[in-house]
Amino acid sequence: MLQITFFYTNGQIEAFNVVLHEDDALTPQEIHQKIVKHLDKPWCLLHLPEHTICVNTSSLLKVEVKPTMYEMHGEGVFSDVRRVTALSRSAQR
Repeated sequence: MLQITFFYTNGQIEAFNVVLHEDDALTPQEIHQKIVKHLDKPWCLLHLPEHTICVNTSSLLKVEVKPTMYEMHGEGVFSDVRRVTALSRSAQR
């Protein structure tokens, strides 16, 4: 299962759990390509049990995916990254 969190330009945040079925057997690279392919289109559709959500991808600032896909390498991928917080920033001074 993946958790995908969308951060919108208007400040809203939405998170969704995406179930990866065993019969899909996608590698992390294929999952990454699938996510990028969907986000490259003007609309991304999310089918929930009770309804479908249409996300206008031009209104997204950031997308987070959990768990981390350490297997991802190549152009545009930064490895061994640490988030800087106010506490960690002041500790480095």
